[in-house]
Amino acid sequence: MTQRIPTVGVFDSGVGGLTVLKSLLTQASAADYLYLGDTARLPYGSKSRATVARYAVSSARFLVEQGAEALVIACNTASALALDALRSAVEVPVIGVIETGATAALQSSQTKDVLVIATAATVESHAYSAGCRERGLRAIEKACPLLVPLVEEGWIDHPVTREVTGIYIDDLLSEASKAGMTADTLVLGCTHYPLLRSVIEDSLRAHATGQAVRVIDSAHVTAEQAAAPLAPRADGQRKPAVRFYATDSVEKFRALGTRFLGRAIDGVELVDLGG
Repeated sequence: MTQRIPTVGVFDSGVGGLTVLKSLLTQASAADYLYLGDTARLPYGSKSRATVARYAVSSARFLVEQGAEALVIACNTASALALDALRSAVEVPVIGVIETGATAALQSSQTKDVLVIATAATVESHAYSAGCRERGLRAIEKACPLLVPLVEEGWIDHPVTREVTGIYIDDLLSEASKAGMTADTLVLGCTHYPLLRSVIEDSLRAHATGQAVRVIDSAHVTAEQAAAPLAPRADGQRKPAVRFYATDSVEKFRALGTRFLGRAIDGVELVDLGG
């Protein structure tokens, strides 16, 4: 008897969520995938909570209409500001990157002191701090606004990127020290940051004065959670089908997204979700 293949929808305001999709394709080949980049309405970080919720809900409903049976919100801003609205708007399971990142931090940390680097909008929401606090952790968040444009420029291992990352990490570790924290875990609170993981780990080693710090990739652990129900049916030889959608700039999405996904992206469909 042929086993039915489930379809999972993955949503981000742009291409960063492709790091989540990349992990899903490796960890859960038993599913097929839909990916939507809401490129016409990014950046979400400059929008109000109500606007982010409206954009995210329209994107989620679109993916469900296309056949998604579960949704992964691979957008830290949408996860921070719109997760409740999303779960109320659709009748399929919804997983957000912040909850899974905080849970992974709990599983990782022995000291219960955690560091988070993210975009300014995610930090201003304090969603990671709240998620960590609910799990008995202390967290310090640091906005790193220059990292996303550096990644999108392709300067992954550029000296400028290493210098900027080092400044952010040094400031964060100094702030943690002043707060009397002995942090042993750092959460990558932006789906662009996995591309800089080795640079970030090098900076941690260079600037740390004592406790070693383990890096948690929220994109990877989100994919792990989403993949868990599919794992018993996984077939390592199967190649999942993926359909890509973007709300603007299809050519830019294809070119930039290839860097994030680690493979060529073909057949991106342009869709109009309104304002």
